[in-house]
Amino acid sequence: EAFSDFTQLSSKSDNCLIVGDDLFVTNTSILQKGIDQNAGNSVILKVNQAGALGDAMEFANLCNKHNYAIIASHRSGDTVDRHLAHIAIGSGSVMMKSGVVGGERISKLNELIRIEETNFINNNMSMPIARVKKYVS
Repeated sequence: EAFSDFTQLSSKSDNCLIVGDDLFVTNTSILQKGIDQNAGNSVILKVNQAGALGDAMEFANLCNKHNYAIIASHRSGDTVDRHLAHIAIGSGSVMMKSGVVGGERISKLNELIRIEETNFINNNMSMPIARVKKYVS
């Protein structure tokens, strides 16, 4: 466990994402320990690590409650299924990690575009744009 290292790194910067990927492993109790120690400020959300979608969303809710940025992530060997785009939006993710553009990953990006176009037409913002802008220069 590298909580103290992440805590030290987090104290040195307030405008960078300090991402606890393997540190938190989409586990709510491990995340709570990190929150208690101010370790990191963002996570990678991987549904298969949580075990079930409900567990992943509980993890996301804890992240949002404590202002940890969420990056919804694909897994190697993913299919062309577009569900990751919906998980990213539903969890309040500020980013989506889908890997190198090509093959099965295009469907996820196209789904984000389709959702954004639909919400733009309906005048309904889908992504937390203000949260995203904090990390984009």
